[in-house]
Amino acid sequence: MFQPNKYKFKKSCPLSVKGAPEVDYKNIRLLKKYMSENGKILPSRITNVSQKKQRELSLSIKRARNLALI
Repeated sequence: MFQPNKYKFKKSCPLSVKGAPEVDYKNIRLLKKYMSENGKILPSRITNVSQKKQRELSLSIKRARNLALI
């Protein structure tokens, strides 16, 4: 009755692949890619970032905001 979805595939995390940039609060260019125009942090379901990297990313964005880098 119910058929499994054949076309569902998992996208890899862009921050976990080999040669990916390190998540750091000083890397403003990387952090701005994961923020909306209004300055909000984009969710991982949109950016395809893993949970671990999403936590690091949000912490780095909050640190950069606190230091007025963003």
